Amino acid sequence: MARKVLLDVDPGIDDAVALTMALFDPRLEVVAVTAVAGNVAADQATRNVQGIIEQLDPPRWPRMGVASAPDQDPLVDTRHIFGARGLGDASFEIAELHHQHPSEKVIADAIRSAPDDLTIVALGPLTNLARTFRRDPTLAAMVGQVVIMGAAVASPGNVTAAAEFNIYCDPQAARDVFRSRTTKTIIPLDATSQVLLTYDLLDHLPGEDSAAGKFLGSLLPFAFRSHRQVLGLEGVHLHDAVALLAVTNRELFTFHRLPGDVEIAGDLTQGATVFDRRPTAERRQLFEVAMEIDVPGATDAIMRGLSAAGNPSS
Repeated sequence: MARKVLLDVDPGIDDAVALTMALFDPRLEVVAVTAVAGNVAADQATRNVQGIIEQLDPPRWPRMGVASAPDQDPLVDTRHIFGARGLGDASFEIAELHHQHPSEKVIADAIRSAPDDLTIVALGPLTNLARTFRRDPTLAAMVGQVVIMGAAVASPGNVTAAAEFNIYCDPQAARDVFRSRTTKTIIPLDATSQVLLTYDLLDHLPGEDSAAGKFLGSLLPFAFRSHRQVLGLEGVHLHDAVALLAVTNRELFTFHRLPGDVEIAGDLTQGATVFDRRPTAERRQLFEVAMEIDVPGATDAIMRGLSAAGNPSS
């Protein structure tokens, strides 16, 4: 039986790649995709989610959730990495949808429809999830699992020296989710940054005659250029695609049980995640944290996932 998942995303090229993998993976039933502000503003995040799904036209369309404005102004500008609209140079016309619902409502409905059986894959800031739990605190205990792409344990941050992007964008929301009554798996930069996908990835994309191949071909060259010009890398980090593998290919990760929390203030430490690795640490609130990853295995899994998206009938 396919695993029921909801993806909460702030697309973002790496979110788009993760969505492509998830929507065509027979092991997953993507019941909903909800938009959240992060890499792009709320309105653009909503447009990007709809545009991605329309371009890919998966066999089963998920329900979509509309992003609401964050409680504070954006703290980070990622246009130099992902482009002005988040998806590189690509721009997609989208249909005008009626009866749109806020992401928090879509998340709440999905949890109630599959109590203890839904996996939420949070690939952006945790704004939507925190709002959902604030409005109905009973929902937190009904989620089967929350997989979070975010945080840094021993790794430096990627926004500040201390903070990872998704946590830094809304640290209060991250703290609320970290302290909630959910089963949480954290995929931090310590694991995702180990996987650097080289230009060989472009040779493994589906053909341009497929919807997925055409779509990915319009995004990934921009990502390779920006990673080289801005970050000096001869490859790309697709953090969200790596995090999705914790759902589909769990065996690729080595997990540690650690207590953790989020710093919500501080000139130097806002958005930092603190995991207590002392042997005498209090073990009251434990997280499953991925610290190591099989890099060749992860690379192969991503390439196979994208290749399969070009042949959805298989």
